[in-house]
Amino acid sequence: MFVVMAGNASEAEVLGVKSAILAEGLTPYDHAGPDRTVIAVVGDMGSRRPALVERLAALPGVQAVTPINSPFKLTSREFHPEATVIRILDAVIGDGGLTVMAGPCSVESREQLFETAEGVAAAGATVLRGGAFKPRTSPYSFQGLGVEALRYLAEARERTGLPVITEVMEPSQVDIVAEYADILQIGTRNMQNYSLLTAVGRVARPVMLKRGYGATIEEWLMAAEYIVSSGNPNVILCERGIRTFETYTRNTMDLTAVPVLHGLTHLPVIVDPSHATGKRRLVQPMALGGIGAGADGVMVEVHPRPDEALSDSEQQLDLPMFRSMMAVLVPIHAQLRRLRETAGGAERAPDRPVAATRPAAPAKSTPGDRPPAGAAVPR
Repeated sequence: MFVVMAGNASEAEVLGVKSAILAEGLTPYDHAGPDRTVIAVVGDMGSRRPALVERLAALPGVQAVTPINSPFKLTSREFHPEATVIRILDAVIGDGGLTVMAGPCSVESREQLFETAEGVAAAGATVLRGGAFKPRTSPYSFQGLGVEALRYLAEARERTGLPVITEVMEPSQVDIVAEYADILQIGTRNMQNYSLLTAVGRVARPVMLKRGYGATIEEWLMAAEYIVSSGNPNVILCERGIRTFETYTRNTMDLTAVPVLHGLTHLPVIVDPSHATGKRRLVQPMALGGIGAGADGVMVEVHPRPDEALSDSEQQLDLPMFRSMMAVLVPIHAQLRRLRETAGGAERAPDRPVAATRPAAPAKSTPGDRPPAGAAVPR
């Protein structure tokens, strides 16, 4: 249920409601919006629900107690009507601007990464992607350079100024990846790895959660709920295609998910046409399709010499192809944004960064927030 506080409710009244919820063995999560505070009540209420609704409604400062209509609570727009905006170094995700995450599928060498990083930065990328630990279908395929690749990614960030996103595959990797990377990526195979979701929910780094290739939108949002309920409100959703009966493309890119998500959740949404299609000639048109559907940005794989890549060579753009895509993507995004703003039909509030606050939660990411090398990551 949600406890909606009156617009003039005092901090003491908000604390009084949260204390009453805690006394019932339940957990309060509060979101202070521009007009009022909403407190989500999470936990098993059972037969106590009617009496609890009556008790909370009678507390000072409470305007109303309403049911939660969706199984995902903290990620819903019912709880958090404003769009979440995530800031990492100079990059801003979810404010209505265009986010472009680009880089190689796998970090293969220092030289390969730096050539790619400098090329995508010059073409207008806002985030550098690169795989350090690679989940591969075959145990005999290239598995990534591991910590060595993380060091290269951190060095590339210093050279280009681009924040870094890379995948973390298991809870034991979370601290070391968070030491070097700015955004932690959860891949499609780990979307329902609940111990991993809980672990990344306890660190001060934004998390990009890729949709499971067989997951429904509700299952995807419930996975995001694990991260947010563990204390980390800075979650990005990534549509990377789902498995269907079609075999010509690697997956089927579900563009419908983008506007559906914007209606259901306050979290920003990214599309990944590289993994969705598996064919480099399809990456640009599907990136344009994602932006047309209202995505906050795109993630694409780029390699200086894709045919020599150690993984996913067929879906990686070369640098001239990436520059060509950006030359089309940037003006189209700008025009679509102008049209939406002129029409006044935008369903989201783009320039209002709001993050939920929670009792006893670990520190959240802040602009430029980064521990020194070797420092313990907050948990």
